[in-house]
Amino acid sequence: MRTHTDPLTSVRNLGILAHVDAGKTTVTERILYTTGATHRRGEVHDGTTVTDFDPQERDRGITIFAAAVSCAWNGHRINLIDTPGHVDFADEVERSLRVLDGAVAVFDAVAGVEPQSESVWRQADRHGVPRIAFVNKLDRAGADLDTAVASIRERLHPAPLVVQLPIGTEHGFSGVVDLLRLRALTWAEATEAAEEGPVPEELREEARRRRRLLEEAVAELHPGALEEFCERSALAPETLAAALRELTRSGDGLVVLCGSAYRNRGIEPLLDAVVAYLPSPLDVPAVRGTHDGAEQERAADPAGPLAALAFKVNATTTGRLTYLRIYSGTLERGDTVWDAGAGRTERVGRILRVQADRHERLDRAVAGDIVAVAGLKSARVGATLCAPGAPLVLEPPGVAEPVVSVAVEARGATDGDRLATALARLAEEDPSLVVRTDPETGQTVLSGMGELHLEVAVEKLRRAHGLAVTVGRPRVSYRETVARGVSGLVFRHVKQDGGAGQFAHVVLDVEPLDQAAGFEFRSAVVGGRVPQEYVRAVEAGCRDALGDGPLGGHPVTGLRVTLTDGATHVKDSSETAFRTAGRLGLREALRACVSVLLEPVVEVTVTVPDDAVGGVLGDLAARRGRVSGSVARAGTAAVTATVPLAELFGYATRLRSRTQGRGTFTARPAGYAPAPAVTPAR
Repeated sequence: MRTHTDPLTSVRNLGILAHVDAGKTTVTERILYTTGATHRRGEVHDGTTVTDFDPQERDRGITIFAAAVSCAWNGHRINLIDTPGHVDFADEVERSLRVLDGAVAVFDAVAGVEPQSESVWRQADRHGVPRIAFVNKLDRAGADLDTAVASIRERLHPAPLVVQLPIGTEHGFSGVVDLLRLRALTWAEATEAAEEGPVPEELREEARRRRRLLEEAVAELHPGALEEFCERSALAPETLAAALRELTRSGDGLVVLCGSAYRNRGIEPLLDAVVAYLPSPLDVPAVRGTHDGAEQERAADPAGPLAALAFKVNATTTGRLTYLRIYSGTLERGDTVWDAGAGRTERVGRILRVQADRHERLDRAVAGDIVAVAGLKSARVGATLCAPGAPLVLEPPGVAEPVVSVAVEARGATDGDRLATALARLAEEDPSLVVRTDPETGQTVLSGMGELHLEVAVEKLRRAHGLAVTVGRPRVSYRETVARGVSGLVFRHVKQDGGAGQFAHVVLDVEPLDQAAGFEFRSAVVGGRVPQEYVRAVEAGCRDALGDGPLGGHPVTGLRVTLTDGATHVKDSSETAFRTAGRLGLREALRACVSVLLEPVVEVTVTVPDDAVGGVLGDLAARRGRVSGSVARAGTAAVTATVPLAELFGYATRLRSRTQGRGTFTARPAGYAPAPAVTPAR
């Protein structure tokens, strides 16, 4: 960890993003090995990785929990977060992206852009995170850099700027040509550093051609480079590097590198590119927050007032760790900080430099650091910790709504309280897990982002908390929407039971919207017939009614409510009365509308041998799937279809059975679609 006197320009906070199995954890492990942070190469298949340290991660061979590590390269401090690649843990990626300044997107050189690659790319777009790309696994059969880059261009729509040329193909891949400096970097053994030399004779003409293409592409995107290119008909390496840096940080260009992380080829130039092109905390816009309704900025200044965001909580039986990104100021051990969301002070017990599951104590952390803090009792994910004299609330990471639920019950008659405590701890660590009690059955219901997400949570109850639990069948979370609305619905709320009465009169129009639009409320009342404070109360009441739809008590989405008229009583009208009128009035209006039940659907990509395609297509059709495309890949086919989530429970086992274990599939959320007419159980 850098000291507080080190310049912020030497810090890089980045994440590794990718589709599951693209090799991002191996990339992370090789970065740690190459920088000297570890002295042995961790392997996913051996369960010896630093970042996948949880027993479930090692058992399943996938990343489940975002892990923070730190290393140094050429005088720079790199704080790195290895994120999950599976769609069920997309919220973990979302929370990480919220606090990162840059990212390395890892792509499989054979598969190119895969479904979850696209999802995490869009997440990074929303957060405005600059990226560089690393095309991995160039040593695999069928690997092709140009094909992978073409898929990046076609599916993600950046302007790819390829700065390397592979030396050798497939298993013969031995190095890269650096197109900026026109030099060759080769690796004789996986444990050895790169050897620099001249470009091989057979690649010199191709290297010059690709360098020219790179210069032309950069000149088209960068005005300064265009000016030099027009004058000299070429770009100096320094001009090219500076332009690549600016294009990366603005998002107008995507620097593309390549290699094989497993064989430790391409990692040193990747680290050089991280340092050269990705931004420091000083290169990104100052963080914005609010205080008393006014927007404020906090620059990345260690001498400024403290502002930090909690993006991860690890609540263990031995203590509670809160992971922070410090945007401004300095945090010292023993400091008292203000939790702006909870409105209370907390005392910092210890500050820890994080190396996955290992920690090193620090006396202080400053702007630009990512650290863990022990001693905070109540700070939740998304909490802003700031100086008591300079309060500020930062925008917390978004939390997706759960789509799958299971009933959970303790087997032991006396374990009910332990189960409740353990579930509360799980929900504290992962806000995308929701725990509730079913009002009809009294069962404890755990909801999450997918079948695997819930499997991991239940297994954690068993392993980490020592609980024997019984789990019900998974159920999807349905929604309701309006297919045909209603106009001019009149609702009067009148209550007289002695004392002060309640009176509210509202007239509502309800109309359908696109499902993605959620809920909109507007007022068309004229002449002050309903005062503004009562209008806000009607809106609050309408929002109260959205949680319980008329078809099956499911949440309602995709509608607009317009308050067109109303009336008040000089004594009996109040905000409470109008909120009640809004809630009950919208419920009555929804019963008068034509409503439709919606079920979650996912886009599935199934990769199977050619001879199994027919059976897979038939199985998808039986699951109400709609096939949208198929791509042939060297003896295999990748079939893409949209399938109701409820039909995918147990699909992994069925697919393995149909393809003798050779088939795989991935899925990503694709929104909601009308469900069959049969109303599902709540």
